[in-house]
Amino acid sequence: MATKTVVSVVDDIDGSESAETVTFTYGGVTYEIDLAPKNRDALEAALSPFIGAAHSTSRGGNRRSKAQSDEDAAAVRAWAAENGIEISARGRIPRNVRDQYTNR
Repeated sequence: MATKTVVSVVDDIDGSESAETVTFTYGGVTYEIDLAPKNRDALEAALSPFIGAAHSTSRGGNRRSKAQSDEDAAAVRAWAAENGIEISARGRIPRNVRDQYTNR
């Protein structure tokens, strides 16, 4: 005898079928919700004015500005020099040096 398993994704709001998973981030927290087309459209309509006024950042997290990164790199390089750790004056700072700086 054969067994057939059917997985159906249902809307988390109203239980309707044909839902798809929607992922969004707010306040640094990533959320997933299963929404059928009607509720997905409602979410998009509600967010539309905010998305239209916002600016995009890279995926994957909170990205710091280049000025902040340059300032941090200068501080790490100065600390490394004071502590006899040799690193190049330009380019990426090795992870182990950043870890030492963070955990000092």
